[in-house]
Amino acid sequence: MRYGMAIDTDSCIGCNTCAVMCKHTNNLPNDIWWNRVFTDGGDFSDTARGQYPNVEMSFLPVACQHCENPACVKVCPVGATYKDPETGAVRQDYDKCIGCRMCMGACPYTGVRSFNWDEPAYAIDFPIGDPAVPTHQKHTVEKCTMCYQRISNGESPACIRVCPGQARYFGDLDDPESEVSKLIASREYKQLLPEEGTRPSVYYLV
Repeated sequence: MRYGMAIDTDSCIGCNTCAVMCKHTNNLPNDIWWNRVFTDGGDFSDTARGQYPNVEMSFLPVACQHCENPACVKVCPVGATYKDPETGAVRQDYDKCIGCRMCMGACPYTGVRSFNWDEPAYAIDFPIGDPAVPTHQKHTVEKCTMCYQRISNGESPACIRVCPGQARYFGDLDDPESEVSKLIASREYKQLLPEEGTRPSVYYLV
């Protein structure tokens, strides 16, 4: 089994619901975002490129790509970054992490990993996310886990569940009958930085 995602860029409306739900579900500390939605357009968020009436704009949600050949796993000296053999998700063990940030340097996808320089701080004084989420720790690297606490129970990641435009799809890439596999087989798609040889598990339908 190898879980992956397909994101329909024609359907993504840039609402950031996926990013907010990710932050809530995983009880992310202040200033930490595992999921971001970028504007493919002008110089600023939510601005189009070109001049009216010839303008264009689209959105690109970006998080950990859960690569089949992850560069981060290869460089981690203590095995804190590892690939889950049952789901294919690239995970992070906070208890093992020594804060060297070698995984951040090796990952070609800028900004998908974050580092907790201080004790994690929150807007309110108690966790609001899924109680099964591991406790965030000082001096550790963290990133999207593909909502491992959910997928290990047969559920889809939170970002998939809440997308109002139904732009996100999730499933087993090794199963040709899964919805995500059928979409990838029937639609044109792109992947981020394929030249890096990491073989991402996230496909952007175009």
